[in-house]
Amino acid sequence: MPGKMVRIPPSLCVKCRGAKMLCGLSYCPVSIVDKVKKVYNFTGNSIAGSSPPSLFVGRYGYPKINIYPSTPPFSGDTGYLEDESKWLSLDLNDFISGRLSLLRGGIKVSVDDASNPDYRLQEIQVSSLSSTPVDVEMTVERSFRDNVVLDENITPMGPSSPLKSIKFGNYHIDNRIEKIYYDRDLKASEGVIGLYRKGMGINGISKALSAGSLGTGKKRRIVPTRWSITATDKSISDSLVDEIKDYREIDSFEVYVRKTEGNLFIAILAPGQWMFEWGESWFPGSTWNSFGDSVEIELDSEGYHGRKTYPAIGGCYYSSRLAVAEKYKEMKRTGSAMLWREIYPGFNLPVGVWYVRENVRELFRSKPEKFDTLNDAIKYVSKFTAVDIKAWKAKSNNMKYLVSNLDFY
Repeated sequence: MPGKMVRIPPSLCVKCRGAKMLCGLSYCPVSIVDKVKKVYNFTGNSIAGSSPPSLFVGRYGYPKINIYPSTPPFSGDTGYLEDESKWLSLDLNDFISGRLSLLRGGIKVSVDDASNPDYRLQEIQVSSLSSTPVDVEMTVERSFRDNVVLDENITPMGPSSPLKSIKFGNYHIDNRIEKIYYDRDLKASEGVIGLYRKGMGINGISKALSAGSLGTGKKRRIVPTRWSITATDKSISDSLVDEIKDYREIDSFEVYVRKTEGNLFIAILAPGQWMFEWGESWFPGSTWNSFGDSVEIELDSEGYHGRKTYPAIGGCYYSSRLAVAEKYKEMKRTGSAMLWREIYPGFNLPVGVWYVRENVRELFRSKPEKFDTLNDAIKYVSKFTAVDIKAWKAKSNNMKYLVSNLDFY
């Protein structure tokens, strides 16, 4: 671990978010383990516990990658560690320490092994689909190190070590997924949508996709967790957006505001056809602006026909898009959506895109303020933003479109 602080332009950190190593370093100085390595202390090579169940799939070395069945070193009702619907009710430090207790035993696999899994991989797949915690006994080759997972897209995970042996017991495959798992003629995308319609959470769906448990027989693939989360958010939101485009437009501007520890979430729903944008402003002292002196704003958007390129802002784009599409479907209406997030000093650990998805879902459970004009809606929003509203307006592509095309600006 390097001993001295490296100063990097904040605009580079905001674009990279620890994923692309744009700074040229071999580690991310923002999410370095020094911040959390003592949160959970475990020594030894043998672990026994109740897995929620939990599974992580790495991406380095693709298509030869590591798959990690995971468990905390204690038994009991650990299901909350994988249930994203409960995470917002937890203290953030308790959430992180709980997730970092998930110790990972890794085995090397080829991504296409999912099409014809051996006994061990098949047991890892099936146990990961359990609807209740799974008894796990795991032996690893060496003591766990400080290689925890802290990532903008991925939910925190504890340290790993090469897996020597593993035993599973007392698992019950979720009946919502059992038929889909054994249906080797069903496309992965159809499986994702099917599980969502059956009420399975995004975390459970993406885990099934990661494990290679979805898709037609010969095309089943093990998918890195980082990719499976975004693929799940995107596939479901694509389906919902196609559906809501046929609904009647909303007839007023609706503003939603949610304040959380270190964050502000704002949504403006506007009359018109489907458009969407997600913007973030990182203040000095926040996760991706650790080295800056001013606020860094980044924003991505799409028009009626969507976008053809991956948003530079990352997977949170699709997690927030999913929450918006769910809201419009609930309303049986359509319109455009501008979502902005402000991240304040002190919020300085990446915890995954679930945090955006679940906060935006919660945002839309609140009662909105309604306005007849966009100008009035913006004036109301300006009461809450720490960023000058002029800066948000200057960045917003959807705002420029609405100003140019609406009669009731």
